[in-house]
Amino acid sequence: MKKRYLLIALVVLSVTSLFVGVSSISVKDLLDFESDEMQIFLVSRVPRLVAILLAGAGMSIAGLIMQQLSRNKFVSPTTAGTLDATRLGILVSMLLFANATMLEKMAVAFVFALLGTFAFMHILDRIKFKDAIFIPLVGLMFGNILSSATTFFAYRADVIQNMSAWLQGDFSMIMKGRYELLYISIPVLIIAYLYANRFTVAGMGEDFSKNLGLAYRSVVNIGLILVALITTTVVLTVGIIPFLGLIIPNIVSIFKGDHLQKTLPHTALLGAIFLLVCDILGRLLIYPYEISISLMVGVIGSGIFLFLLFWRKAYA
Repeated sequence: MKKRYLLIALVVLSVTSLFVGVSSISVKDLLDFESDEMQIFLVSRVPRLVAILLAGAGMSIAGLIMQQLSRNKFVSPTTAGTLDATRLGILVSMLLFANATMLEKMAVAFVFALLGTFAFMHILDRIKFKDAIFIPLVGLMFGNILSSATTFFAYRADVIQNMSAWLQGDFSMIMKGRYELLYISIPVLIIAYLYANRFTVAGMGEDFSKNLGLAYRSVVNIGLILVALITTTVVLTVGIIPFLGLIIPNIVSIFKGDHLQKTLPHTALLGAIFLLVCDILGRLLIYPYEISISLMVGVIGSGIFLFLLFWRKAYA
């Protein structure tokens, strides 16, 4: 898996994404800065592309960090309750702080996402039977408990339809002024790269890390904070995107190993490419209508997840 091939694929898919949609836009149209096509291009197509790239790279890196820190290849924000805790936080912000700004809602959702992720890691520490398949099943059960609580309180407050529609992963509503929250992912990804070596050592276990002089708990806490931040910004901006943080790190690790400093750029690139492919397919399959990104990623991602599940079991 060469980085230059991933970069070429990313550029080709990005250009394709800019010119795919209900409104037909050609290169000639972009020469006229006052045309309607140019306005659509700047207000809708470019922000959508940037949102896809940041969300794809961010969620993939979040999954990579969680898998390294938990020492389990099937742990991700999807299977560790992080996404479900974020949903619960968003519901709380909607019910208790109805007039809150997006940043204030993000702060509440971030706290819940962080607490949910810490709770899962605490459960993981208490489990003695650390089978590769058993751990994510525990995470899914934990996430379902949080999801059930969210659905219950949303039903009691009569906002369950609003929650379902708002948190359904979808890039069709991304426009200028509605995606800038994702820029928070950029410094987070930089910090993740700077801490890559420490995350790699922390993934070898607490005793091993302490013997090397690493502040194990501090590194784990920083990693979980980064995961919660990325997850919160993506969910608030785009909605829930399942499986992305689960399958991409696994695919990269097959070819590049488990050293984060080497795999992190490939994971970010492949995550963005995968999300671009799903988004383009979602726009083309039932053109001029559009399939939501959560559905496209869910269908394709679940298939890849099952393949990885049985493939790893066969070679275990």
